[in-house]
Amino acid sequence: MHNKTFVAAAVGLGLVALSACGSSQGQDKTDGKTVTLVSHDSWAVSKSVLADFEKRSGYKVRVLKDGDAGQAVNKAILTKDNPQGDVLFGVDNTLLSRALDNGLFQPYAAKGLDKVGARYQLDGKHRVTPVDYGDICVNYDKAYFSEHHLAPPQSYADLTKPQYKNLLVTENAATASPGLGFLLGSAARFGDNGWPDYWKKLKANGVKVVDGWEQAYYQEFSGSSEGKKAGGDRPLVVSYASSPPAEVIYAKKRPATAPTGVATGTCFRQIEFAGLLSNAKNPKGAKAFLDFLVSREFQEDMPLNMYVYPVVAGAEVPADFTKYGPPAQHPETMAPEKIAADRDQWVKTWTSLVLK
Repeated sequence: MHNKTFVAAAVGLGLVALSACGSSQGQDKTDGKTVTLVSHDSWAVSKSVLADFEKRSGYKVRVLKDGDAGQAVNKAILTKDNPQGDVLFGVDNTLLSRALDNGLFQPYAAKGLDKVGARYQLDGKHRVTPVDYGDICVNYDKAYFSEHHLAPPQSYADLTKPQYKNLLVTENAATASPGLGFLLGSAARFGDNGWPDYWKKLKANGVKVVDGWEQAYYQEFSGSSEGKKAGGDRPLVVSYASSPPAEVIYAKKRPATAPTGVATGTCFRQIEFAGLLSNAKNPKGAKAFLDFLVSREFQEDMPLNMYVYPVVAGAEVPADFTKYGPPAQHPETMAPEKIAADRDQWVKTWTSLVLK
């Protein structure tokens, strides 16, 4: 999940979301007492939960952020012989094969993995540990559709209809994970031969493409609080099923209902993982941290911090999260092997169809 501004807003509510957690910023990361986590920008955890881990384990946690998930994975691959840290968090199922094929991780079966649903365990060699899941979906501005007496779209096919012309903004599939997820969702829905025609129709219907989620959601989308301030004029945006509860929870004046909705027939299931980096300087500490990520304490802390769902059976989810951001009932999915085989070529084809 890459709701960066949601997470940044949460810093004032007692979450750890900046570049150094605990008191470890100045410690030598090779001293054996520090675990260095490399992550995308949306990493966040409650201070009290992290403090409990540090007290129990004897390790201090240092966090290095490397932008979007794609950027973080690419940088980790380039530095794998001398990695920046010990654990990488945030590689998702759209990028998993790239990380595994490049030997980014070493195997480790985390303690507590037996409580993680089998549908989330996509690597039988345990080179990665499932941590959370969520859904990439089109969000809509309820006020816009009410004012225009127009029913919001509910499916991929709806988005190509004339009444939704020039209303959708999405992220570049080559540079942003939600954009890539939306592309993969359309490929899952329309098949190998059908998705290019679908995107031709979307382009003809005025879809707008921007570099990343933050630009799409906070500048172009008319339904977000920041988008309204920025004069965003697109009432449809590719975001997450968990974006509506964030709009409620972080509103200056809490609304009775979420101002945004989810087109539930446009969702693609995203699973995020963490892994012990090859050549990690503190593998023992890294293993303890991976155990922590699938502990019930951390799993129950995640939803209102990173706006994702836990993968551990029995982990409770806050009422606000389930009320305003329930997961999709029938999201599109795709086997990791299929993503690995076709992702790069699909992105090239998508780029030529949509951006040129």
